[in-house]
Amino acid sequence: MRRLFIAVLLVSALANTSHSQSVVDTTLLLSKNDMQWWRDAKFGLFIHFGLYAIPGRGEWVMWEEQIDTAEYSKLRDKFTCEKFDAAQWVDIAKHAGCKYMVVTARHHDGFCLFDTHFGDYDARHSAAKRDLIGEYVDAAHKAGMRTGIYYSPLDWRYPGFFFPELYRTNAEEMKKQTYAQVRELLTQYGKIDILWYDGGEDNWLGFGGLKWDGGSGWHTRGFEKPYTGKFSWGPIKLNTMVRELQPAIVISQRSGWMGDFETQEVRLREPTENRPWELCTNLGGTAWGWTPSAAAQAMSLDSCIALLVRVVSQDGNLLLNVGPRPDGSIEPAQVHWLKEIGDFLLKYGESIYNTRGGIYDARWGGSTITERAVYVHIVNVPPEKAVSLPPISQQVTSARYLRDNSKATFVQSDAGISLVNIADRQSEPDLIIKLTLK
Repeated sequence: MRRLFIAVLLVSALANTSHSQSVVDTTLLLSKNDMQWWRDAKFGLFIHFGLYAIPGRGEWVMWEEQIDTAEYSKLRDKFTCEKFDAAQWVDIAKHAGCKYMVVTARHHDGFCLFDTHFGDYDARHSAAKRDLIGEYVDAAHKAGMRTGIYYSPLDWRYPGFFFPELYRTNAEEMKKQTYAQVRELLTQYGKIDILWYDGGEDNWLGFGGLKWDGGSGWHTRGFEKPYTGKFSWGPIKLNTMVRELQPAIVISQRSGWMGDFETQEVRLREPTENRPWELCTNLGGTAWGWTPSAAAQAMSLDSCIALLVRVVSQDGNLLLNVGPRPDGSIEPAQVHWLKEIGDFLLKYGESIYNTRGGIYDARWGGSTITERAVYVHIVNVPPEKAVSLPPISQQVTSARYLRDNSKATFVQSDAGISLVNIADRQSEPDLIIKLTLK
């Protein structure tokens, strides 16, 4: 996963990366029916866990501190995971109101949380001597939780990733690893609901393509430009294999193919295409992997709910990340904050789950819709205590505050719907008014 505090220029370039730099092939897309559960789910839990939890300086520590690969691999001997409890992870997700989970099976450092036969750089051959992904999938299946796996084709241990032309044979070996390990993940654990790629787009190859020429010196092609050399991940071939192994799996776009949904990371941009999309962001404000300061810098409940409203009112999903501690346990403070989100969703879930986006207005909030209702989410009550909505064809028969079922005042006309004399938000992070439709 990309580090939150990576250089501003790099983040800016990556933030604008979409499937415009990926192969657009609609023949592999899931049907609307197969995508419905994912679009209805709205909220998922992301978990980044690996060797990088031990130094506690984020999941990019190996790259950012240029740690020798052999030295970094010694962290396996300290990777005991003595408090890792997959059932507890799933229980935390359920109590947070999450409808799906995505767990890192392998990040850019190349270390696998699953039992791989492509070498022995995995949790089975660490001090833990366990297949953590196997335990997670089993626990999720037992709890009825939709199961997602994160996988990075990118691997910092391979010179061929950085210089795919110069080390072509090595790059092909890295590609061989990707195909073999994706196959393992989709054949060893039963049904997998989501395959969440990261770092597999061509513009990532060579980290922007380091080059030298005598005239201009060192330069890169830039992340905004795709790699055009001879090496290819073969994303259509890869995801054709994925479809054969797990026909209904939801696939992200970061393998070089357009994917079943768009991914936005950290910074929410207004969706520009009529495609399913998801925002992934971090509950802690430091890195995706665990850091000692993550709990102290977490988003507030109000901020989390305001972000959730902003996402779902624009018809997206929110994937919220936590990074477990080196022993495999999730910070108690983060568990508490996730539970607060879950308490909100337990009370107001009808306005989030199984809805579609309505409108979003940064001044006050947004709306979600179903066939029979419009839910108006007011995260900031305007000074005039009034909100205007665009006109709709259906008649509004009632308007009530979800918190106590009391009546809200509204006027419907050809010009739209006006909510007036809006009540105070009080301690609620989101004041929700339900408009019932005829």
